[in-house]
Amino acid sequence: MQNLDINTRRQLATPRGVGVQFDFYAARAENATLWDEKGKEYIDFAGGIAVLATGHRHPKVIAAVQEQLDKFTHTAFQIVPYESYIALAEKLAAAAPMSGLKKAAFFTVGAEAVENALKIARAHTGRSGVVAFTGAFHGRTHMTVTLTGKVAPYKASLGPMVPDVFHVPFPNKTQNISVADSLKALELLFKSSIDPKRVAAIILEPVQGEGGFNIAPPELMVALRKICDEHGIVLIADEVQTGFARTGKMFAMEHYSVEADLITMAKSLAGGFPLSGVVGKAEIMDAPAPGGLGGTYAGNPLSIAAALAVQDVIKEENLCSRAVALGDKLVARLKPLQAGNKKIFDVRNLGSMAACELVDADGKPDAAATSAVIKQAAAKGLLLLSCGVYGNVLRFLYPLTIPDAQFDRGLDILSELLAQ
Repeated sequence: MQNLDINTRRQLATPRGVGVQFDFYAARAENATLWDEKGKEYIDFAGGIAVLATGHRHPKVIAAVQEQLDKFTHTAFQIVPYESYIALAEKLAAAAPMSGLKKAAFFTVGAEAVENALKIARAHTGRSGVVAFTGAFHGRTHMTVTLTGKVAPYKASLGPMVPDVFHVPFPNKTQNISVADSLKALELLFKSSIDPKRVAAIILEPVQGEGGFNIAPPELMVALRKICDEHGIVLIADEVQTGFARTGKMFAMEHYSVEADLITMAKSLAGGFPLSGVVGKAEIMDAPAPGGLGGTYAGNPLSIAAALAVQDVIKEENLCSRAVALGDKLVARLKPLQAGNKKIFDVRNLGSMAACELVDADGKPDAAATSAVIKQAAAKGLLLLSCGVYGNVLRFLYPLTIPDAQFDRGLDILSELLAQ
């Protein structure tokens, strides 16, 4: 087997359901640079799908993990606890844009955080219904893929979804869906499908990730807060992708005038180490009984150490301000291209959560053109990702620690390809 081509070995050893975008293999990485096994260098505008706000192998993160390695790697927090878990919970509770007493619990992956947020909301309300949005992405477990508002590839052929989950349209410029349309659909849902008094939670991403980097309009968030207050519904902000300086704030909910009740987090939380969490209002977080939350690996001490270091890096290196500056620079490069290029339908951003949406000559979503740009960019040494319900949106998830000269080189490649 070792004599076979590595791509052949991958196909023989791993299932096709684990999709792989590129046909080269990582050998090493540093900050915003990745090298393949042949030594080719890439500028990383993918960031492990938004995991690397502080870059590959940030020295402070690596040092924190190495220090923890010399102490212990696992006890299971709910068996023998450790102070670092509590310290991180305190830091994130203090940072979360919510009033009153807050608490936090840690898990391993983003989907696990979302599932636990729903468990908390259901325990708090004694209800089962959940409302999510079209275009949403909340994970790949059975519950979170049910919440996800995109069929292919996430739901296709996977059979019945979890009951008591309902979707309403998310405001979307391309699809001509307004905030009024979304709220009207929610009102109709409450009349036709589920009594709002049976809804435990409404969950949404402040900026949709996989759905196309669609930014939730402030009036939508205000209206949802009012509806949740009226009917005793828990409002959950899924910040797995938006959190930790990406949008120019520690949490994207800081851009809004209203508060969520629970916030889920993961991805850039621990700088490349697996960690997720839920932070929320204490009276809601305390709803599950002892043993109702947790997990064998939940809040792994190595990942906790990394996350504490990430918090320091974000503050010390002013990454919230850095996200705004980089996002503004990217938009300033792409907007002029949009003016003279009909295939660029929209360029949008909230801080460094930035995207470019491509359409064909008839104004329809152009997934083929998007895929072509990604392939051509990789050939030139730039890693990009797509997103969107129709797969026609380029999204940019570079480390916020990327050096200016390297960022400019990436923008040069991108601009060259989009100008064609």
